[in-house]
Amino acid sequence: MGKIKLRQILTILFLYLMTVGVNAQTRRVQYRPYIDQRKVHYGFLIGLHTQDLEFINNGYITENGESWFADVPSYNPGFTVGVLGELYLNKNLALRAIPTLHFGDKTVVFREQKSLKEERQQIKSTYLSLPLDLKFSAERFNNYRPYIMTGINPMIDLSVKKNQELLVKRADCYLEAGVGCDFYLPFFKLIPELKFCFGLNNLLQKNRTDLNDKSLLKYTYSVDKMSSRMIVFSLYFE
Repeated sequence: MGKIKLRQILTILFLYLMTVGVNAQTRRVQYRPYIDQRKVHYGFLIGLHTQDLEFINNGYITENGESWFADVPSYNPGFTVGVLGELYLNKNLALRAIPTLHFGDKTVVFREQKSLKEERQQIKSTYLSLPLDLKFSAERFNNYRPYIMTGINPMIDLSVKKNQELLVKRADCYLEAGVGCDFYLPFFKLIPELKFCFGLNNLLQKNRTDLNDKSLLKYTYSVDKMSSRMIVFSLYFE
């Protein structure tokens, strides 16, 4: 599935959930009217995500005249699960800590410029993350309350493999931003959220003492920088 197609599906799904409440034009009975005023909220989340890598290729030429370029041409959907802790600051602002696990993978395609030969590397990742976010909520109308969020998200990859074409560093830190909507139901609150995460670090490990096959060094030498991106669609239950 192409990058653009999957992104469109996630966006359309999220917008559909967001617009359910727009049609409500009259005041209705509010479910759980005081839940947002609790000092601390708890919940859990499940969701889908896509992992991506952005490359800066340098055009390195090997001794036999090859020049390789790396890219991740398509998204693979992954699974997300986590727990939520939310601290009430005021009626429009909350601080959230969300320990989360992301299970997914991405396929890096290496193409040689002249011969158009291809090599592939599948990078499976299990990310342990601890986002710390600020949630800015609008005024509640009936049983709907949209919000925007932003924050910082340190992550550790628990499943880095060595002796492959590229070696990924374990630790990264993301800036993230997104939108969501609180749906107040009779017994719990359902919160769909779509967020975009941008890695800040260069994840490419240049020191390849792990390699047994030194011919694979050409792939590392061909890349100057490798940074991570993620799109996450989550359903929170609070």
